[in-house]
Amino acid sequence: MTNRVEFDIGETGLRAVLKDYQEIALRVIWASPEGLGSRTVWDRVNAELKPGTISRASIINFLEDMKEDGVLKGVERTGKGGHHWVYSPAMDEAGFKQFIATQIVECLMRSFTEETRHVVKMLGSFVASGTVRAP
Repeated sequence: MTNRVEFDIGETGLRAVLKDYQEIALRVIWASPEGLGSRTVWDRVNAELKPGTISRASIINFLEDMKEDGVLKGVERTGKGGHHWVYSPAMDEAGFKQFIATQIVECLMRSFTEETRHVVKMLGSFVASGTVRAP
């Protein structure tokens, strides 16, 4: 996700940064800390994805991206059919959300340094005062 995060301000929760199949794939992995192969993740995603299906290549590419970004761990195993990866969580859902928030704020700081500092400071004072949202 690093350098690949797209934030959709029209969405909320994980859907603001993930496609539907990606969210399902992460939830499948989070629910299986012992780890899963891409085929199992693909099968479970397609069982939940209604309507439609997603290609196994899309699942593999997403899992590899998450592994590269440190969201998932991967162990290469040898088995029937050759080598394959088993993916397990490197961070839980809360850790992933913090990772995404950090990536977005860091990008904003690089792109709009002074404006972002101002907004962060303003929001900090609202949080300290117990106000949930900025006016």
